[in-house]
Amino acid sequence: MTDIATPTSRGWALPSISVNTLMLILLGGAAGTLAFDLFGRAISPLLGFASLAPVGLARGFLGALDLPNSAAYGHLMHLFFVGLLAYPIGWLFVARPVLARVMPSLHWLPASVAYGIGLWVFAIGGIATFAGNAPFLNFTGITWVALAGHVLYAIVTAATIAYLERLQNAR
Repeated sequence: MTDIATPTSRGWALPSISVNTLMLILLGGAAGTLAFDLFGRAISPLLGFASLAPVGLARGFLGALDLPNSAAYGHLMHLFFVGLLAYPIGWLFVARPVLARVMPSLHWLPASVAYGIGLWVFAIGGIATFAGNAPFLNFTGITWVALAGHVLYAIVTAATIAYLERLQNAR
C-alpha cells in the first residue's frame, strides 16, 4: 500500500527503507536545520540573546576525536551529518516509535518537543562536554538559546515529516 510510516491506532510504525523514507529524512532535516540556524544565528541575536555556534561545537567534537576540524568539516558535520541525516533518522527510527510504544495516544507535537529536549541534552550536555566545554556550557545564555533551538528543530522536522506523510497517504 504505502512504504512510509503512518500513524495508526497502535502508534507510529517504523518506516521502511525506501526512497520515500530518504526524502522524509532529507526534507524534514533540511526544514529543521533551516529553522534551527535561522533562529540561533539570526533571530536570537536580533532579540538580544546569545548566538548559537553549532559549527564551533562540531569542530570541537571532531578535534576531540583527533579528526580534521576545519570550518568546512564543522559545517559538513553540523549541516549534513547531524541536521540532514542523524537527527531526523533519530526521530523516525528511534524517538517516534519509542514514544508511540510508551504513550500511544501522544500527538507528534508534544512528542517532538520531548525529542528536542533529548537532542539538547545530547548536544549541550554530552557532545559539548566531550568537546572540552563545561557541561551544559555552565547554563549561560547560549544554553537556553540552544534548548529553544533544538526544540524548534524537532518540531519543524516532525511537522514537515507529518505533513509529507499526510500528502503521501492522501494519494
